[in-house]
Amino acid sequence: MSGPVLVFVNDHAVRVAPGATAQEAVGALDAGLAGQLAGGAAQLTDGRGIALAPDTPLFPGAILRCAVRARRGADEADAHA
Repeated sequence: MSGPVLVFVNDHAVRVAPGATAQEAVGALDAGLAGQLAGGAAQLTDGRGIALAPDTPLFPGAILRCAVRARRGADEADAHA
């Protein structure tokens, strides 16, 4: 049995089980952010800025960025009068 795998989520070192997904790594760092990712309110990319699916399996040393999306409703303007 092998030990935990070190990956990086938003510049934080996180240890996850071998074969863990990106979603699980985000959850190991921040459960709230993982919930937003699962609900589609957050976006996940690799260290190069390429979009990743939350179920992407990780490898040791993987770099992930997870950020909440900035969304506006259809009736919101850029500026208010």
